[in-house]
Amino acid sequence: MLETLDLDLSLDKDTYKRQLEVLMGQLRSLQNNCWQKKLPILIVLEGWAAAGKGESALVKKIVGYMDPRGFVVHPIWPTTKQEKQYPFLWRFWQKIPRAGQIGIFHHSWYTHVLEDRLLKNVSEGDMPIIMRQINTFERQMVDNGAAIAKFWIHLSKKELKKRLKQSAADPLKAWRVKSQDWQQAKNYEKYTAFAEEMLIHTSTRFAPWALVEGNSQRWARVKVLTEIVSIFTQALDQIHIRAPRPNNPLQEQLKHTEQDFLAQVDLTQSLSLKEYKKSLKQQQELLSKLQLKIYKHQLPVLIVFEGWDAAGKGGTIKRLTDNLDPRSYIVNAFAAPTEEEKAYHYLWRFWKKLPEAGKIGIFDRSWYGRVLVERVEGFATELEWQCAYREINEFEEQLITAGYILVKFWLHISQEEQLKRFNERQNDPFKQYKLTEEDWRNREKWQVYEVAVNQMIQGTSRPTTPWTLIAGDNKRYARVKVIETVTEAINYQLKFR
Repeated sequence: MLETLDLDLSLDKDTYKRQLEVLMGQLRSLQNNCWQKKLPILIVLEGWAAAGKGESALVKKIVGYMDPRGFVVHPIWPTTKQEKQYPFLWRFWQKIPRAGQIGIFHHSWYTHVLEDRLLKNVSEGDMPIIMRQINTFERQMVDNGAAIAKFWIHLSKKELKKRLKQSAADPLKAWRVKSQDWQQAKNYEKYTAFAEEMLIHTSTRFAPWALVEGNSQRWARVKVLTEIVSIFTQALDQIHIRAPRPNNPLQEQLKHTEQDFLAQVDLTQSLSLKEYKKSLKQQQELLSKLQLKIYKHQLPVLIVFEGWDAAGKGGTIKRLTDNLDPRSYIVNAFAAPTEEEKAYHYLWRFWKKLPEAGKIGIFDRSWYGRVLVERVEGFATELEWQCAYREINEFEEQLITAGYILVKFWLHISQEEQLKRFNERQNDPFKQYKLTEEDWRNREKWQVYEVAVNQMIQGTSRPTTPWTLIAGDNKRYARVKVIETVTEAINYQLKFR
């Protein structure tokens, strides 16, 4: 692939200036259109060290005529100690552009399959998984309405060495020449093979690579800018021709091929007060001891709670955390997304709250809102919530691959028990704040939500990320069962450490 590039291609100075002036004007106009249409853009600049991607060349040309309020340049440095506590894509989810903004990545998530691979900071056996996760990440961005422009700027071995020597000899540039850059030159053939493999496996229909002949900086700049203008234009055209997506009403009955998981939950399960106190104390003490092991082994734990309104999530979380060191866990309660959060991919706000290695994260509500309340209430289109099953499974697979212990609970109660608890809240001055008009409206749609929950369980239960359905009519039983399930999941993973 790369050997077919004609690295002798060049532009004379006058032609370069004329073409550059036209392109810069087009780019400024297109940036304004992207802002107005709320189109997020990701520009990825990869290639050899000293290929002209940085401050003195390509990035400056790209942003030269742009409104600086509408773009952010992200120079990607080696992974920090904190970033290593999360899945490798975590730090890039923090940097994705909001709707209407342009994110320019000077190096990117591809450093993991290039420099990190060359320096043996990542296992060869992990390469297929990493590239699959990169493709997933980029597809999710595009499915959410973003456009991606990816560039590999190629240099000959001779040109690479020449530029590195020139930069190293310049007092103003020498500090930018890293030891990794010299490793590229020393291992030119190996690095080329790594790049070829990356280009083959990550050039997709939704995010193809553009290969750029880089020996001539004038040629490279014009080619990159021309491609960016083309991608911006195509993305804006697709917004205009995109047909409205229907949002079909949710059927109140399961299809005959679908299983009714909720109906199989035995809601008669209960514990006496004596049994409850004894079991609760045992499980809380065990979890407290496991918290230390979690820290020692640097295991990230994520516990997700979903369930009916008034199913007892708050009380269960309280008992779950009563004996834990508060410095090593955090509870995040998720409500409807804010206006800021709506400007990003819906998974963005959950990526931001992931617990780091050695800590416990507890989510009261989660990304499953996409296939529950957003689906039922029409906040997500049919295409969006149907795509969410795949996106959720991919997200959770990445967590498991990164070493997370993921425990997912659906707290189930009967309609009769929910009504009883609603009435208790309504009549208790200290609990009235927990009951809202929305709770009553949701109750009227019980059958519809029941279908959505069953389809959620069927569509997102995997051997590594199963759902645990908790019988919640008896709060004592539910609380003990939840903590017991968490301790079992942690103990199981510790066997492999």
